[in-house]
Amino acid sequence: MSNLDRQAALSVCGGRGFVVAEPVRELLTPRHVRLGESTEVRRLLPNLGRRMIGAWAFVDHYGPDDIADEPGMQVPPHPHMGLQTVSWLHEGEVLHRDSLGSLETIRPRELGLMTSGRAISHSEESPRPHAALLHGAQLWVALPDAHRNVEPHFQHHTDLPTVTAPGLTATVILGALDGATSPGTAYTPIVGADLALSRGAEARLPLDPDFEYAVLSMSGEAEVDGVPVLPGSMLYLGCGRTELPLRGVSDAGLMLLGGEPFEEEIVMWWNFVGRTQDEITQAREDWMNGDRFGAVRGYDGASLPAPALPDVPLKPRGRVR
Repeated sequence: MSNLDRQAALSVCGGRGFVVAEPVRELLTPRHVRLGESTEVRRLLPNLGRRMIGAWAFVDHYGPDDIADEPGMQVPPHPHMGLQTVSWLHEGEVLHRDSLGSLETIRPRELGLMTSGRAISHSEESPRPHAALLHGAQLWVALPDAHRNVEPHFQHHTDLPTVTAPGLTATVILGALDGATSPGTAYTPIVGADLALSRGAEARLPLDPDFEYAVLSMSGEAEVDGVPVLPGSMLYLGCGRTELPLRGVSDAGLMLLGGEPFEEEIVMWWNFVGRTQDEITQAREDWMNGDRFGAVRGYDGASLPAPALPDVPLKPRGRVR
């Protein structure tokens, strides 16, 4: 599920202005965003006061939605640049098509990783027929300047490494955790992991003190460093931690997101990540009137037009904390 917001705002993210250099417990509440006629997502990043977590720049949590008698996910072809999309499901399936000719069905606990690099376009849809429930997260990773114009490519990994402890299974989606490394290509020091925590289980997850972290609650109820987190919320944890205490109040599904604080300031608008407003303006023009992003073949419908750019110029904001 990409950003289909028809009133997308330009924002400056990254840099160390929002990074907290010590452990904190900052509970983020989502912004509810309607995508199309029937789908609503809970947007956790970018969030008021919290723009990025490491290189993670965008987090939407959706479902579980009953789509038994509905079309389900229907996201028309649209462009990306300067980022990676991470598709992660707990229930349901998503059919991915892109302008490289990729055609893959992503299933629960499989990694769909699309590196847009300089330019790519793709669509996402529920297969026909499809499962009754759809539940997952769509995340973006900002590419650093040295790699943001790489050739676009798509990876689909069905076998991912795990880290286990009594009552806890951590599947490493991207980057590395406790010696286990995802096969997905990462361009910055980063970690993304899916945590399955059993009711009553208590565990301490090893962390890198140089990373900043957050935990997204997907399902159930858990305590993260003593703080209750409920589905659709995210707890920002700051930096400086060597371990993270977890407790399952019920069976719970969580996502651990972390990485070295992203040094560069980026400009993010709609489905583009750039460095200047001029780059964003040019990318919009190229999508509407050019062939830079290629064409998605096989999707039954028209491509998504870009929203209008706001008239207000960008102003960097934030302060070192």
